[in-house]
Amino acid sequence: MINFDNTAPVKLKGVGDGFWITLDPSCPEEDLKSEIDIVFKNLKHLAINASVVIDVGGAKGHDDLIENIKLYLKTKFEVAKVTLPTEKRSIPTERIRQRDLSKGWNHHKSDVLMLRGRVRSGQKIESKRHVVITGDVNPGSEISAGGDIIILGRLAGKVHAGYPNDETAIIFALEFKPTLVKIGEIAAAGIDEEFSAKPEYACIEGDGIVVKDYIKANPFRKLPWPEAI
Repeated sequence: MINFDNTAPVKLKGVGDGFWITLDPSCPEEDLKSEIDIVFKNLKHLAINASVVIDVGGAKGHDDLIENIKLYLKTKFEVAKVTLPTEKRSIPTERIRQRDLSKGWNHHKSDVLMLRGRVRSGQKIESKRHVVITGDVNPGSEISAGGDIIILGRLAGKVHAGYPNDETAIIFALEFKPTLVKIGEIAAAGIDEEFSAKPEYACIEGDGIVVKDYIKANPFRKLPWPEAI
């Protein structure tokens, strides 16, 4: 590990396969660059293609300075990438995460309705929250959920997610061909185009319902760590 004087406006240490630079953003940009020159010259070839994190101690309003330093490091010392430290989670959020990690969900009482098997014509399924079905949903059947509807099979019935007015809900199926789709208070007719057996999901965009390719537009990609629901 490489450490420098704690009073210096630029401090450098080795972290993993890269380096962590702590800057004093109150110093003039040219002074910071001069200090960076000094510490990086000691690294010689080690800086080439390295990953670098720039830390200004959480100070705000220094975006231009940070961008200029990023460009300087990449141009002069050929580092591979320059990023900022990962933001620390809020205390309430971190407590939820630690609770879930420590307790798990072995004894969690969930109002998510999970079913295994085929939903036949004439059957009607309702849930206050999410519905997850591992099986096909046949034409003539109806599913209503206060949250998302997830079908691990072919969806060919009527579905209403986000009942009565949650427009953030989605409807997902491995084979998406419902006869009627409704999310919140917005409804759409069934799929008319030629059927293709691929994972798709419906969501609200603007004033209407759109159907997207799950592989290309994965709606779950931005979700955080698992939380009990």
